[in-house]
Amino acid sequence: MDYLKAFLIGGALCVIAQIVIDKTKLTPARILVSYVVIGVFLGAIGIYKPFLEFAGAGASVPLTGFGANLAKGVKEAVDKQGFLGIFTGGLKNCAAGITVAIVSGLLASLIFKDKDKS
Repeated sequence: MDYLKAFLIGGALCVIAQIVIDKTKLTPARILVSYVVIGVFLGAIGIYKPFLEFAGAGASVPLTGFGANLAKGVKEAVDKQGFLGIFTGGLKNCAAGITVAIVSGLLASLIFKDKDKS
């Protein structure tokens, strides 16, 4: 049942993004950034945690989960370090995900050859 919930909720988030891409003039990059910002906002006000507990990987894997993780890291770091935690908490909390994204991008660029779109 957890797999089904994760698939349906993660899929619903992707469907919403695809509808926004198709029906508006927003670029995919702006929509992705919007998802991160929405995750930060919902994480900061405490709504994303219950959603994450219900949805599991369907809520933690998309960019909204990344945003909520950033907000959680900042909250924890501010509690421990004060003002300086604003600058360090989010990155410290998401370092593993950021590293995987960078290394994956590097490996993909080394393995595959770029092609012209024409």
